[in-house]
Amino acid sequence: MKILLIGKNGQVGWELQRALSTLGEVVAVDYFDTHLCGDLTDLEGIARTIQTVHPDVVVNAAAHTAVDKAESEPALSRLMNADSVAIIAKETASLGALLIHYSTDYVFDGKGTHYRNEDEQTGPLNVYGETKFAGEEAIRSANPRHFIFRTSWVYATRGANFAKTMLKLARERDALSIINDQFGAPTGAELLADCTAHAIRFEKNDQTKYGTYHLVASGETTWFDYASFVFEVARENGESLKIEKLTGVPTSSYPTPAKRPHNSRLSNDKFQQAFDLILPDWKTGVKRVVIEVLGK
Repeated sequence: MKILLIGKNGQVGWELQRALSTLGEVVAVDYFDTHLCGDLTDLEGIARTIQTVHPDVVVNAAAHTAVDKAESEPALSRLMNADSVAIIAKETASLGALLIHYSTDYVFDGKGTHYRNEDEQTGPLNVYGETKFAGEEAIRSANPRHFIFRTSWVYATRGANFAKTMLKLARERDALSIINDQFGAPTGAELLADCTAHAIRFEKNDQTKYGTYHLVASGETTWFDYASFVFEVARENGESLKIEKLTGVPTSSYPTPAKRPHNSRLSNDKFQQAFDLILPDWKTGVKRVVIEVLGK
């Protein structure tokens, strides 16, 4: 099996290089590669890469993920999150290749307090969500042999993310104010990568599961409780933190160019049932990553 991985150096892409390596030959590209184009802004280059590699599977882990910048760069966001994805879908379809693509909780409007199912009405609040949903639609219309995995609040030991930022700030400040009215599930890049590899193995024997899935850790939390848990784990493992006071505040306390959904709860029942897996509680992965970041 030959797998083309686009976006090899992102948080998820980095973990995918490890997880996919046991499945066959992995050709991994990114924005800065010169031998094969991994730049989503170069539509002809991306098409040429797929044609040259002629993969059995394409895993697209690249995207324009700067949510606030997308509001002032809508054309770039659409190019990377929708137009390039349409090209990838078209080229993989022409080869009969399996396409795996990652999307986001931001395709929803954030209303309610329930766990969203895959077939619920979407309603993005920002350009990022709009362009990611447009990418989903491009895949659904061009290549029926696909898995779209919507996820949320991604973190890893590599790269910048909320957990690592909180640890840094907790060493420097004695008080922090954290948003406490947005709900979701922190999901580790390692979990995403391992589940992706599992889905590819599964697909070899069962070609009836194609479609859109919510791939997130189980449970729910707020950014406030997420930060509290990170600090708790750090202190349990001997880390000295300066932080003494943590205050929960509403989203309105931190106005941003892009609106954020209040309800990012995604039901992962469909994924668990389809691929015969139990997805762990969000605390499991966060605890492991915090300990790893601390070097304990």
